[in-house]
Amino acid sequence: MIRVEAVWLATMPIDMRAGTDKALARVVAVFGSAKPHHAYVFTNRRINRIKVLVHDGFGVWLCARRLYRGRFVWADEDGGGRKALTRAQFEALVIGLPWLYADEQREIALV
Repeated sequence: MIRVEAVWLATMPIDMRAGTDKALARVVAVFGSAKPHHAYVFTNRRINRIKVLVHDGFGVWLCARRLYRGRFVWADEDGGGRKALTRAQFEALVIGLPWLYADEQREIALV
């Protein structure tokens, strides 16, 4: 499988018709460069589709996901248009779950 060491979320939407070259150009514009073994996640304006671009050290991979009901939970457009995600947050995001609290371990103290 493809090794991913860091995941970055672009808070500004992208045109989902964008192919690999246009998505890579957006990564360079927003993040400065596409680093090897990093993944970059984008959404459309309606926040019901995402694209993930991964630089594996040799080339780039581009994949897409669509929610047919509802919307992805997305970050606000602050912080320079980008936000770092943990692996747990990324895994929650791609299946459509609220990822903002995915890293928190919540104890159950009362039943």
